[in-house]
Amino acid sequence: MLICISGNKRFSYVGYTNNLKKRLNLHNTSRGAKYTKGRNWTIIYKKKYYSKSKAMKEEYKLKKNYYLRNMIKKDYLEKHA
Repeated sequence: MLICISGNKRFSYVGYTNNLKKRLNLHNTSRGAKYTKGRNWTIIYKKKYYSKSKAMKEEYKLKKNYYLRNMIKKDYLEKHA
C-alpha cells in the first residue's frame, strides 16, 4: 500500500508486484498506474506472498476494505507525524 500526502489530502494506492522497488520507481516517475501519475508515493504497508493468486486475492480484499486502509494510513501518519 502506498500513500501520497498532498497538502491536507492523503491518497492511497494498493497493488501487487514481484519487484517492489521497480514498481515504486515507476509510480514516482509517472510511468506506473494512471491514478499514481504526478504524485510522490511512499510505501506504508507491504506483505509477501509466495503465490501470485494469493497476492491478488489479498490485494482485492485490501482495495475494498476502506476501514482497514484508513487504519493503516492512520497508524503510519501517527508514527511519522
